[in-house]
Amino acid sequence: TLQKFADAKCPVIAFDSGVDSTIPLTTVATDNIAAAALAADKMGEKLGGKGKVGVIIHDQTSRTGIDRAKGFVDEMTKKYPDIKIVGPQYGGGDLAKSADIAKAMLAANADINGFFGGNEGSIGGVLNAVTELHLDQTKLTIIGYDSGQKQIDAINSGLEFGAVQQSPIGIGGKCVVEAMLAIKGQTTFDKVIDTGFLWADKTTINNADVQAVLYK
Repeated sequence: TLQKFADAKCPVIAFDSGVDSTIPLTTVATDNIAAAALAADKMGEKLGGKGKVGVIIHDQTSRTGIDRAKGFVDEMTKKYPDIKIVGPQYGGGDLAKSADIAKAMLAANADINGFFGGNEGSIGGVLNAVTELHLDQTKLTIIGYDSGQKQIDAINSGLEFGAVQQSPIGIGGKCVVEAMLAIKGQTTFDKVIDTGFLWADKTTINNADVQAVLYK
């Protein structure tokens, strides 16, 4: 499909996950490695540098799945060597499948005291598993990625410690700007445009900058 656009001399702007291709003039996206590394730092600090963390990611083929897994695991391994990582395992971003993975991790590792979910569906499955198993939420640190009503409620209730927030509106808006520049004839672009990310927990979720990027 990209090649068809290129053959038709139609400029392509990639967004969010991006693709492994030289055809897009630029990719507007979150720095997913850095964002997932922030989640690892929040987890490591909350656990005091010791523990066992289950990692559930949506897939191992998309750019977002690859980068979020790498960012979290690499940061945790480098800075918190006394925290053991279980996974990553991949649930396709599906609530039921991700919940089953979380339950299996818990069954095989009774001492798990943290979970990281790499997107809304992944962390939603973790939240469902913890709720269905009636686990003591005070003994688990749950960190997610992205937003959605389930995560917002879980953060406000204290079930979820926090989540990394992208800027969906910022990504979409910047794509329009770059596309218009291409249509007007600009040929030189930054290969990647980083639209940033924020941390949302119970103390920051009502801040104006965080509220601006949340979605339900």
